[in-house]
Amino acid sequence: MSTQEHDASVYEQVQGSAEFQDLKRRFRRWTFPMTVAFLAWYLLYVVLSGWARDFMGIKLWGDINVGLVLGLLQFVSTFLIAWAYSRHAEKSLDPIADKLRHEVEEKTK
Repeated sequence: MSTQEHDASVYEQVQGSAEFQDLKRRFRRWTFPMTVAFLAWYLLYVVLSGWARDFMGIKLWGDINVGLVLGLLQFVSTFLIAWAYSRHAEKSLDPIADKLRHEVEEKTK
């Protein structure tokens, strides 16, 4: 068995392991719903901007209107999602990924 074949079989073994499947499941359980939620929130902003101009133009404080506030909240939500994912990954994904990486490194030496 060549080194390349050996490496491929190691990676295939890891990919088929229960730990790797758990890692993928944890990743998808967090990212897919969060992606859908963010895209829905963004689409709502775009739709309101295009078809609810009167609502988006309501002044809240001086020249600050609903559209400006919702637009700025898009940035805030982006940073909050990135922060939340970082916490999720550190707690739920990184320990499993580190363990799998060490196993692969040991097998490919």
